[in-house]
Amino acid sequence: MKTVAILSDAGGVTVERTPKPNPMVPPSRQGKKMISGHFDKDVHRQLKMLAIEKDTSIQDLLSEALNALFERNNKPPIA
Repeated sequence: MKTVAILSDAGGVTVERTPKPNPMVPPSRQGKKMISGHFDKDVHRQLKMLAIEKDTSIQDLLSEALNALFERNNKPPIA
């Protein structure tokens, strides 16, 4: 947060804090956290092709994959 000093008429200094901007977060992302990784371009291409073939999104495929991972490890599928 940025601090700004302002000289007042009485010769003193008034310190004001500039409020931090509140970025607009789409409702679909509120309360969510980004999960990401760096993979080879061929992994990205294959994932994108699979999404096209299944007429779905990469997001949905990743949710499906995470849920399968959770279930394999005796965790509830919450993705």
